[in-house]
Amino acid sequence: MTLSTDSSSRGAARIFSGLLEARTGQILSESRAWRMETALKPVMRANGVADMDELATRLLGNRDPRLEEEVVNALLNNESSFFRDLQIFDMINRHILPSFAERRERVLRIWSAGCSTGQEVYSLAIQLRNDAARWRGWRIEILATDISTAAIDQARSGIFSQMDVQRGLAVGDLIKWFEPAGDNWRASPELRRMIDFRTDNLFEPKAPSGDYDLLLCRNVLLYFTPERRQEVFRLMTRHSHDRSVLLLGAGETVIGHSDDFIPHPEFRGGYGRRPEAAQSSEGIRRAV
Repeated sequence: MTLSTDSSSRGAARIFSGLLEARTGQILSESRAWRMETALKPVMRANGVADMDELATRLLGNRDPRLEEEVVNALLNNESSFFRDLQIFDMINRHILPSFAERRERVLRIWSAGCSTGQEVYSLAIQLRNDAARWRGWRIEILATDISTAAIDQARSGIFSQMDVQRGLAVGDLIKWFEPAGDNWRASPELRRMIDFRTDNLFEPKAPSGDYDLLLCRNVLLYFTPERRQEVFRLMTRHSHDRSVLLLGAGETVIGHSDDFIPHPEFRGGYGRRPEAAQSSEGIRRAV
């Protein structure tokens, strides 16, 4: 039985897609929809469900928040890797972070929105610890949020498979910052203490507070409608200042979605606040 030939299963797929959009704002593209049954098989096995039709019936028949969460977690794309897009991390390390180190206020705040299973923020933590002399005496706050409870649980544990650490993590950093955990590897307590992992929804945000110097929202906007993307950029505007840097995924842009951010004059591929937007938001903060 396949989704392409069975109308009943297509109906089930629409139910799952609708649930995902309602809970997360994500639109299930065709490239992701074809693997829906594969993604949901562990959920079906765990709940004694024979097929997608029965799973959809269970969801519709009785409101079960636990089952809904399992379905949503299974359908979310939690693809991530250490130092993903290495040139971006090189720019962060060589240029973006040093630009913040020049100021008097010795506080550095970073927010990774849609952090998935945590490789992105662990990569940032490694860069900061490898350059510890520069940041001695600084208070460093790293907030990492994702709507997937399963992804946040894994990220918070700091446990990664051998395959995970082989994707982008240098051997020297693996030996220095990770310890064996059975067949897996676990991030050191020092790295884990640096990061505040929170389950959070970009459209009902509770975790972010104040302004962040570096905001990362990479490979997240691809799954949202234009209206939802505008909402995310308004959120980023509220939590940034005139020197903040926003980084998006390679296929994402603020163009056509936000008037508050413009291509950064110094950091290629990054975005900074439009001067008028920064002044406007500062006025709002003072009024509040």
